Amino acid sequence: MEYSKLGVWLEARKLVNLLYDSSKLFPKEELFALTNQMRRAAISIPSNIAEGCGRQTSKETIHFLHISRGSLYELETQYYLALDQRYIDESNFNIALEQIQTCKKLLNGFINYYKKLI
Repeated sequence: MEYSKLGVWLEARKLVNLLYDSSKLFPKEELFALTNQMRRAAISIPSNIAEGCGRQTSKETIHFLHISRGSLYELETQYYLALDQRYIDESNFNIALEQIQTCKKLLNGFINYYKKLI
């Protein structure tokens, strides 16, 4: 993976690791509910970036980057829900939200880059 692709992918991986660390504190009854849903959304972010980068055309790449961005927004909402339920504290929430914002900026820049190639 080239450097520009690697940056957004690495930041997305940081977000996954952040989620795995914080979700260990969630109640056990959430393991197959919110915890599972958040992990799936988080994993989808770098996975779809990687899959998009492996595609033949810019249009295909953009499609997978949009899926990744959708998962990022989904994860953001789920973090708000976890905060509402007091599964995470304000500090962990803010750290996660900051990482989500970083990923959004990088991913949007990446999408715009590929749009110019069409």
